[in-house]
Amino acid sequence: MSHKVSRFFDTMWYGQRLVALLFVPLSWLFGLIVKLRVLSYKKGWIKSTRVSVPVIVVGNITVGGTGKTPVVIWMAELLKSAGYSPGIISRGYGGIASSWPQQVRADSDSRVVGDEAKVLARRTGCPVAVGPNRVDSAQALIDRHQCDIIISDDGLQHYALQRDIEIALVDGERRYGNGFLLPAGALREPVERLKSVDFIICNGLANAGEYSLRVEGDEAVKLLDETERLNLESFRSAPCHAIAGLGNPSRFFSHLKKFKLTVEPHIFPDHFKYSEKDINFNDEKQILMTEKDAVKCTYMAKDKHWYVPIKAQMTEKFGLALLSLIKEKTNG
Repeated sequence: MSHKVSRFFDTMWYGQRLVALLFVPLSWLFGLIVKLRVLSYKKGWIKSTRVSVPVIVVGNITVGGTGKTPVVIWMAELLKSAGYSPGIISRGYGGIASSWPQQVRADSDSRVVGDEAKVLARRTGCPVAVGPNRVDSAQALIDRHQCDIIISDDGLQHYALQRDIEIALVDGERRYGNGFLLPAGALREPVERLKSVDFIICNGLANAGEYSLRVEGDEAVKLLDETERLNLESFRSAPCHAIAGLGNPSRFFSHLKKFKLTVEPHIFPDHFKYSEKDINFNDEKQILMTEKDAVKCTYMAKDKHWYVPIKAQMTEKFGLALLSLIKEKTNG
């Protein structure tokens, strides 16, 4: 999807534009297809596979970023501290590997395995596998790494893989946009789908029945030398460029502004494939970007390129509830 087309739909979905009404008939068709697909899995008309270990799916019902990756990283750390050996699976969106599933390491080429998968491998140290078939990816981790629990990054709608626990993330600012299903709105499934998940996490101000997610990240890391780190407050003295290729890029810019930085935003589509001209500007301003962007830009970075690692903070209450449900599911 081109940059202009992506921006058009994003504005339509979250800006309450009347033009969305033109797409409503297609949304009705999409909704029918969703219902038939779910029914087909429930009736066994389409095969759904259960692997030998518990599966936790972390996803959302809308298109775009809600903070899944930081939550998956936090969850992997929680599970390891509780004595589990978690493995992580993901779609590997944007990856150009010739065969799937692909094992992902911290030094994997993001162009081959996808940007989010490389971030997950870097940050968690857990076995990570990517591919369009999540059953195959999960089985590969079980066979090769003896993982005893699988976290699926996204895949709430990937019913071919049976799951024990479903966690849905909601954007606290944008919520469900204009409330329409694709393509008139951003919804992949009706909002009623959230009634069937085990936990709802809100990235922002949580409603009743939701767990709150808070993200932290007060330093910048130099792309060319990751041992060099600066507090974000160090960038207050002069305006900076800020690059974000995310589902909701405004969240990154807002984060920087919390530290009273003056930023010139550069918005790109999610999973954008950068070229050197996209990340270099004809001035001496420092350039800040997300970690997800950084894993694709290191080979063409200069001394003034920095990324801002983000860390999720979840409540102790949520952690205890999740571990309790895992035990209930596995012992039951």
